[in-house]
Amino acid sequence: MTITYEWRGHVDNSALNKLHAEGFDHPVEQTDWCARLQRHSLGWVCAWEGDRLVGFVNVAWDGGVHAFVLDTVVAQRKRSNGVGAALVKAAAEGCRAAGCEWLHVDFEEHLRSFYFGACGFRETAAGLFAL
Repeated sequence: MTITYEWRGHVDNSALNKLHAEGFDHPVEQTDWCARLQRHSLGWVCAWEGDRLVGFVNVAWDGGVHAFVLDTVVAQRKRSNGVGAALVKAAAEGCRAAGCEWLHVDFEEHLRSFYFGACGFRETAAGLFAL
């Protein structure tokens, strides 16, 4: 079945909570994604296979030219099939159309080949400290 990608599309809180729990290995929560995205995000991309949510990426921003990839997640049964890279590509296109000039991402080391290889990000110097 064909997967479709939708920038700022309809978000089903229940489906996204289940997908997020599967992807990040935690219990299903009751996050109000619709409210969170409307309040804090430039946009997001949903990947749909028919009526099933199989992927998601959120894009936060600074209100100017910098956007930030967050929460990239793909259903386990659809991983390693290009869904994640297509999500990020659609997010980059949405950011470009919104006037952003930079798309940033932070990730764990095991995702290095995905973000640098499949998605085309380049390495930069950055900093982080725990709060």
